[in-house]
Amino acid sequence: MNLYSEHYVSEKCERFVNKIWCLDNSTGQTLIENKLVLPNGCFNLAIVTGNFIEVHTSKKKYEMNEGFYFCSQMTNKVLVNIQPETKVTIIQLHTWTLSMFPNYDLSDFSDSILKLQQTDLHFDTKTEYNFRNSTSELLLAVNSYFEELASLHPAKNLIEKICEIIKLHEEEITVSEIGKILALSQRLLQIKFKTATGLTIKKYIQILKFRKSVDQMLTMSQEKLNLTDVALYNKYFDQSHFIKKFKDVTKTTPKMFNSSLYFLSQKR
Repeated sequence: MNLYSEHYVSEKCERFVNKIWCLDNSTGQTLIENKLVLPNGCFNLAIVTGNFIEVHTSKKKYEMNEGFYFCSQMTNKVLVNIQPETKVTIIQLHTWTLSMFPNYDLSDFSDSILKLQQTDLHFDTKTEYNFRNSTSELLLAVNSYFEELASLHPAKNLIEKICEIIKLHEEEITVSEIGKILALSQRLLQIKFKTATGLTIKKYIQILKFRKSVDQMLTMSQEKLNLTDVALYNKYFDQSHFIKKFKDVTKTTPKMFNSSLYFLSQKR
């Protein structure tokens, strides 16, 4: 059994969906416990089948039985326990995707999980999809819905533009500088971004920098791990600054970081 797997959406759908990933203990007879997930700046729609999973965020413990769940932006590591005969299929949405639905106010919603009704899933109207369908059927439904959304909204909205600017500057840009590029006030940018994501722009940039540093660490062997190089490459002030920010998220140091405990993205 492959506990962790990734499935990729169409090129046009990638504007809004990063990927679909699965945590599959559906044929397992033992509890998968104390696995960890790191924040990455994305939202997740989770579909649970079988028994249930436990998810411990920095705010609360959630018991997720069969059904659909919306997972907010996470700012710290999340602990996951997966019961036997249980599968979780997760649609990973880009930071700006929820901003396409302006009636959602996520200002005070982070490190949290909300159970959904099936009617809350917009893509569900495209097919007779339900939570027991296969991953391939889910891919078809997601591709169909988000490809159409991309066609209906060819122009980038404000949140997508902010994220694009941050990426173009490799996470080395201030809110003031973003405001000058977009000819908008810092206050307006902050309000709009937090309403759409639950994060401040500064926090979002910190999360992206953190994930880049983790990805770089994974390419080094533990014996060759040079924290000063990682810190400077990812534009931290110095090694001490990097270690502090790393501990804020993982509650451990880079030297003590054990990647085998985490569900980490596969390299395409």
